[in-house]
Amino acid sequence: MSDAALLLFRDDLRLTDNPALTAAVASKKPLILAYIYEEPPTGGRPLGAAVNWWLHHSLTSLAQSIASRGSMLHIFKGDPAKIIDRLIADHGVGSIFWNRRYHPSHVAADTALKASYEAKGLTVKSFNGSLMREPWEVKSKIGNPMKVFTPFWRASQLVNEVASPEPAPKKLIPLQTTKISGAIPLKNLHLLPTKPDWATGIKAEWTPGEAGALERLNAFLEVGFKGYAEDRNRPDRPSTSRLSPHLRFGEISIKQVWHAADIAIKTRKSKASSEDLRVFQSELGWREFAHHLLFHEKDLTRTNVQRGFDAFPWRSDEKLFKAWSRGMTGYPIVDAGMRELWQTGFMHNRVRMIVASFLIKHLLIDWRRGEDWFWDTLVDADVANNPASWQWVAGSGADAAPYYRIFNPMLQGEKFDPDGVYVRRYVPELAKLPARSIHAPWTAKPIELELAGVVLGKTYPKPIVDHEAARARALAAYKSLKESA
Repeated sequence: MSDAALLLFRDDLRLTDNPALTAAVASKKPLILAYIYEEPPTGGRPLGAAVNWWLHHSLTSLAQSIASRGSMLHIFKGDPAKIIDRLIADHGVGSIFWNRRYHPSHVAADTALKASYEAKGLTVKSFNGSLMREPWEVKSKIGNPMKVFTPFWRASQLVNEVASPEPAPKKLIPLQTTKISGAIPLKNLHLLPTKPDWATGIKAEWTPGEAGALERLNAFLEVGFKGYAEDRNRPDRPSTSRLSPHLRFGEISIKQVWHAADIAIKTRKSKASSEDLRVFQSELGWREFAHHLLFHEKDLTRTNVQRGFDAFPWRSDEKLFKAWSRGMTGYPIVDAGMRELWQTGFMHNRVRMIVASFLIKHLLIDWRRGEDWFWDTLVDADVANNPASWQWVAGSGADAAPYYRIFNPMLQGEKFDPDGVYVRRYVPELAKLPARSIHAPWTAKPIELELAGVVLGKTYPKPIVDHEAARARALAAYKSLKESA
């Protein structure tokens, strides 16, 4: 056995502040840099279509960065254990490095791999490459996992300061061989859509990869950071970081984002206020909280954290679900959000809450159906954030919004998109309506509808449910759940 080292990239597709990569390089051993597309996937859930699109381009970017430093990214597809076994046998791998994952199925798989290879005499080292705090580091005063955000975030900040990010290695020393066993071209993963190619809008919106992540971060600090505390809820303004897909793929580390925001305030690079910084870092804290829950819950993606919701009387209505997923509910702010998602692979966070509330509470459709749809269509679909957010809206999650908090889509639109800029962008058939009626077209005067070219029920749907009736039905369902508990 030679002394080669294997570095496994996972959801950490970057060279800067990548602790597993830093340790592998420090070992001074020739490296095999690998990405394994797991099939079948650990935990049994395939990646969504939008995530696969992003992954293809992110791996392309990573491969280029690695090549510029003298090495090569090797792509594999299949069972990680079998692939690693082959690399050990054929190339004399003696050390393995990776950054940790936190879904219980991933933890179990990685624990088994580590034990197996250590028993064979290999060195296996894992690192925290995606969080500010390990999920087991933040505990209540009596040592239990935490299920309420505010005390979690307070305790998290008391553990230690957030470490500074490490620079990218200047040079990567590859294993000298003509061919790495089992490696395949990236195109053989078949991650991109072909017929039809539905990714045109996504392609126009995003630049996957580490360079794209840094560009997005700098743009936010220069433009969107100022006023973030108030404007982050406004989908009509460029007031959020839009870093979530870059963080989901680990193209930028959470420590890089944390410190860049902090430095921007201290050096006055940004005109943002200390309150903008506090709120932004708190939003990063919600990401930490989601991964904390993911680690400590048996299956956050399928199981209600609050088990009392297991008996909730969900309805099954494919016609209504289809109208919701296509952005044809007759409620403009909801439809704008769902169309933004389909066109760009993204949705503003405030609007995510609105559309989720509408599906769960206006339509009484199980939150898991919505989470599945987001999993397939979001470029930032994350194994922790996605289900944690859906459960928060449903009321079934940890520290969740109460079920009886039912968003009024008209009032939400009027408050957070007061001039209708967001709705006009994604629901162009309503673009000529005046702001006072754009969030409730059925309240417009006949002459206003005529001048705007809107025929309700033809050019734009009438509401698929009545808001007040749907609200009353949702509250009755929740009451029946509590009475049966």
